[in-house]
Amino acid sequence: MDEEYDVIVLGTGLKECILSGLLSVDGLKVLHMDRNDYYGGESTSLNLIQLWKKFRGSDKPPAHLGSSRDYNVDMIPKFIMANGALVRVLIHTDVTKYLYFKAVDGSFVYNKGKVHKVPATDMEALKSPLMGIFEKRRARKFFIYVQDYVENDPKTHEGLDLTRVTTKELIAKYGLDDNTVDFIGHALALHRDDRYLNEPALDTVKRMKLYAESLARFQGGSPYIYPLYGLGELPQAFARLSAVYGGTYMLNKPECKVEFDEEGKVCGVTSEGETAKCKKVVCDPSYLPNKVRKVGKVARAICIMSHPIPNTNDSHSVQVILPQKQLGRKSDMYLFCCSYSHNVAPKGKFIAFVSTEAETDQPEIELKPGLDLLGPVDEIFYDVYDRYEPVNEPSLDNCFISTSYDATTHFESTVIDVLNMYSMITGKVLDLNVDLSAASAAEE
Repeated sequence: MDEEYDVIVLGTGLKECILSGLLSVDGLKVLHMDRNDYYGGESTSLNLIQLWKKFRGSDKPPAHLGSSRDYNVDMIPKFIMANGALVRVLIHTDVTKYLYFKAVDGSFVYNKGKVHKVPATDMEALKSPLMGIFEKRRARKFFIYVQDYVENDPKTHEGLDLTRVTTKELIAKYGLDDNTVDFIGHALALHRDDRYLNEPALDTVKRMKLYAESLARFQGGSPYIYPLYGLGELPQAFARLSAVYGGTYMLNKPECKVEFDEEGKVCGVTSEGETAKCKKVVCDPSYLPNKVRKVGKVARAICIMSHPIPNTNDSHSVQVILPQKQLGRKSDMYLFCCSYSHNVAPKGKFIAFVSTEAETDQPEIELKPGLDLLGPVDEIFYDVYDRYEPVNEPSLDNCFISTSYDATTHFESTVIDVLNMYSMITGKVLDLNVDLSAASAAEE
């Protein structure tokens, strides 16, 4: 323990594990510690007995729910965009060899009280009951513009500079109504609120393209993939990767006190009376509570059910996005459902999450619009957790702190945080131009 390291990583949450893997691959000497005796931190995966202990304070779940170890309930469940940044990171580090992915069945959106499949291409737009016949033609034209748009080929821009034109102005050019804009912005481009309408349109167009390209990748009903046995597999895969490159892992290390020199720069971490020296510390907000501030909270319900979410074509894995405007809220609500087809529950059982950025102190009432879409549930657990973000200046104290996980049910915002942290720590940008075919979904 009394050695010197380039970086000490505290907490084995997904963000910390990805970073420790990336830094180890870069040849840095990494020590990775966690106060818990399990991997995953906030983003861990629980079996049924652990779930009962956490939310019910007992270790005797009812027998009719089946075997405890057949459950892998992710505490921060998020689907992975098939062509998105996380998959690129997985391939870049070759972590894919430790994981099996399977495509997610469905991607849906809530509109005017009903659940609809998200149309992602010009052909799907023509078939979608979300729009009337004239609106479909307008939407199809817009989808074709987006599909054909190439950032470095001005011929495809139709005279529009998308770094200047706002999303609102671009959409106005195609005459799309508010309803259509709602599902494009929230279910395709995956914006969390409506601020994007007044921002340059390029970001939204790129997000729409990512969705469509990801959808085409596995010819499934959604652009998402998910690991068999759940996300708990990811931190462990990155831990293995780090070990292959000489990183050291230590679980069950209490206290983990970060030490600073007289200039206020980090100089080591002490646990159980021993201090490991280091130049930099990477951690989640819980390890340096005086260098973060609370920015909000997430309200969610975790449900065990014996059927798929109604009106999702019997999808065994599915995301449903409820845009804020449809609910009269300030931010979106998300439904996530996974089942025995991804080995996260015993046969015939489904795990559903309803999550949103909390706007009240009453999750039971606030989450009702999402819960109403689930149908009967066998068990339900409510949970509210605070979201933190760092307020320190890493260039002064060499502490790199991740942001808490948000309410979204997909990974794009999580990976952006990781990539920004990587650049701050190393001073370089991670090259994510990889051969995407290297991560194939598990064959049935």
